[in-house]
Amino acid sequence: MFGLSNPQRFMAFTGPLAPVLWAAAGVLLAVGAWLSFSVPADYQQGDTVRIMFVHVPAAVWGLGAYGALGVSSFFALVFRHALADAAARAAALPGAALTGLALVTGSLWGQPMWGTWWVWDARLTSVLVLFLFYLGYMALRASIDDEQKAARAAAVLGLVGLVNLPIVKFSVDWWNTLHQPASFLSPGSSGLDPAYVPAFLTMLAAYGVLFSALWLSAIRTEVRRRRVVTLRARRALEA
Repeated sequence: MFGLSNPQRFMAFTGPLAPVLWAAAGVLLAVGAWLSFSVPADYQQGDTVRIMFVHVPAAVWGLGAYGALGVSSFFALVFRHALADAAARAAALPGAALTGLALVTGSLWGQPMWGTWWVWDARLTSVLVLFLFYLGYMALRASIDDEQKAARAAAVLGLVGLVNLPIVKFSVDWWNTLHQPASFLSPGSSGLDPAYVPAFLTMLAAYGVLFSALWLSAIRTEVRRRRVVTLRARRALEA
């Protein structure tokens, strides 16, 4: 892992890996979508339950993406590692997209189940705060012209946002919330209906591989961008 912290070795290693991840994501999404529409409707929620196969994986990997952003920010801030900073920056947009998708699909699922599009529930509010951290991170980087200063300021914000992750995860346990607790691999829970497990796990894996493909491609793009910036700066100095 630390050997890949060298940008040149990282680019050489991930070059063949990126297409494999994109292909795997496409296959998993296709299979997951087919399974999601093949499962029977829920006896209470009807076909609305199918939103689960989009909403839950998006929420899970929205959290995972911010974890990647936060850990990368730590290495960028403490060790001043350029590739870690590129990884943190690359995780922001996919993570924001996944979290935004979780919020939208959650509202679509909540309206027929709860009778309202939005409530200031602990889980919903903490996920909204997570989304705002993503937007704040990207806005902060864009608002500072000096790239090094922008990277340091954004890294601090990225680390602060890590505090919100356990709040999102355990909000349904710590407070009396409208949002249901975890129904899969949760101690004391009745668990997810076995008919839904293959579709759920496939979509969860599909979103994970898709995020990996997006993140890896974005890091590679960021590395190329920085190389171009550095090359232009050298040519300007030579001129």
